[in-house]
Amino acid sequence: MKTNKLLCLALALGLSACATATRGTNETVKVYVSPEGAQIATSIGLTCNTSPCSLQVSRKQEFTVTVSKEGYKTQTVEVNTKVAPGGVAGMAGNVLIGGVIGVGVDSVSGATLDHSPNPVLVELVPNNPRNPKTPKGDLSEIKEKIAAKQRAQEEAVMRKSGGV
Repeated sequence: MKTNKLLCLALALGLSACATATRGTNETVKVYVSPEGAQIATSIGLTCNTSPCSLQVSRKQEFTVTVSKEGYKTQTVEVNTKVAPGGVAGMAGNVLIGGVIGVGVDSVSGATLDHSPNPVLVELVPNNPRNPKTPKGDLSEIKEKIAAKQRAQEEAVMRKSGGV
């Protein structure tokens, strides 16, 4: 009898956490740096030598990204967490299906959170702007691609909801 109760509890915990099941507890945070060849380091011990850099991070983990390159000013960007629209939807599923246990699991796992900013964009500034060997960083092409992707996602949501 005790085994059945434990099995039921385990199933309830596993099946009731909607955001944990649908979104997972980790997120990929992308880091873009210009110019190339910079050292990318985080306060949680992850590093990269190339851009773009993909970091697999716990959704509840806040951290900083520090970018350095000889001839350029070192820059640090704080990456925080925020409740995501998809996380809210998962949490709403708990209210309908999973109840308090699912809400608790999603809250502890961080599954309702997203990192911000994501992607992290760093345009390095030269120590000596007049030196042609250290051009200012330029991510304008990446920024335009990101903006176009966001516009397409917003339009898809509007079409789906009948707004366009």
